[in-house]
Amino acid sequence: MPVEEGTTVRLGTGIGWRPEIAEAVEGMPGIDWVEVVAENVCPGHLPESLVRLRQRGVTVVPHGVSLGLGGAERPDEGRLAALAERAEALRAPLVTEHIAFVRAGGTLTASAPFEAGHLLPVPRTRDALDVLCENVRIAQDALPVPLAVENIAALISWPGEELTEGQFLYELADRTGVRLLIDVANLHTNHVNRGEDPAEALAGLPLEALAYVHVAGGFERDGVWHDSHAHPVPRPVLDILTDLASRVSPPGVLLERDENFPEAREMERELGAIRRAVDEGARRRDPDGAAPVVGARPEPRRDSPEGARERLALAQTAVLSALVAGTPVPEGFDRVRMGVQARALAAKRADVVAKVAPELPVILGDGYRAAFLAYARTRPMAGGYRRDALDFAEHVLAGRPRDASVRRGLREWWLERSGPEPRSHRPAVRLARATRRVLLRR
Repeated sequence: MPVEEGTTVRLGTGIGWRPEIAEAVEGMPGIDWVEVVAENVCPGHLPESLVRLRQRGVTVVPHGVSLGLGGAERPDEGRLAALAERAEALRAPLVTEHIAFVRAGGTLTASAPFEAGHLLPVPRTRDALDVLCENVRIAQDALPVPLAVENIAALISWPGEELTEGQFLYELADRTGVRLLIDVANLHTNHVNRGEDPAEALAGLPLEALAYVHVAGGFERDGVWHDSHAHPVPRPVLDILTDLASRVSPPGVLLERDENFPEAREMERELGAIRRAVDEGARRRDPDGAAPVVGARPEPRRDSPEGARERLALAQTAVLSALVAGTPVPEGFDRVRMGVQARALAAKRADVVAKVAPELPVILGDGYRAAFLAYARTRPMAGGYRRDALDFAEHVLAGRPRDASVRRGLREWWLERSGPEPRSHRPAVRLARATRRVLLRR
């Protein structure tokens, strides 16, 4: 069970729980806690593995990925209620989310809302800070337990940023009391991709607000680091963890892995390397445990929150539209990096749609990926990945595939899933279904 020290919950060493490794996680020695993607669990039907872990006293922390606290709009009440429900069902001591935006458009820009399907960086500006602070307070009021927010990895940088990451996060923590989830793998990613020194970043962070730490792997290609969560944790990430642990005692450290899961023994070896990195940092720590802070803190600005929201909304909509709808890249952004990010977003969409709708790659065969990437080039995701799968199928059907078996398979698949309820076999309903089929052929 977690140990509370003042307002800090001591979690220990943990691993990200995923269905693919549920059995392995249950059998791992020395696991004090696990983290689960909040959107992937249903409070009324928790996976048996999580139930057994809870019964053993293992802490479970829900980790949200869809709130978009860094977006211009206020947090969605339904998403907040769902996150609160999961926290209560899991008896979690805290919940976590990201400092990121995941959607744009909407009422503030008088345009249709659309989604990234990914975590994108917010500009380190006073407008973005004002909006983020208000969004965090709204989330804190709606949640039954404390909130911690995570720094993200980024391929792109915003032009004209006014604050360092340390200043941005220090002011956020000071103004809201929110705790921080520091991902050392993301610090390494931003070092490679954006030239930001991890040691300087750590020196500027309010480490007294630290809730816990993420550790993960990735890979480098053509000078760009991809935070894949599908590769072993590299030495530079462990070195950043040691640096962090030399400055403050981490309340918890967690290994993240989302794909290409290795054998349990390999994950146990990675956990051992993480423990050794933390221990090495503790040996280097100053006796007083003080975490130095560098750089001046920004002065809070007194401005209209609505004005900041409108300006941020326009900027984020322009960026996301360039990434997922093929519109021109806004002035000041690196066009090459924006192109890399756009391709990465489209590839992720193709991969996730193939997982949530595995029948589509079967129906389309080798042509699935090329067809999806062509579709994604100018058609933003409007309502999550399941809706994206349906929209993609409609797009392909509208182009009338030459292969009759493909056309028939897609049509049947779409009819099966496009309605609010499963298809009925009653004669009247079958007649209506046949009528729809005829209309689709036209």
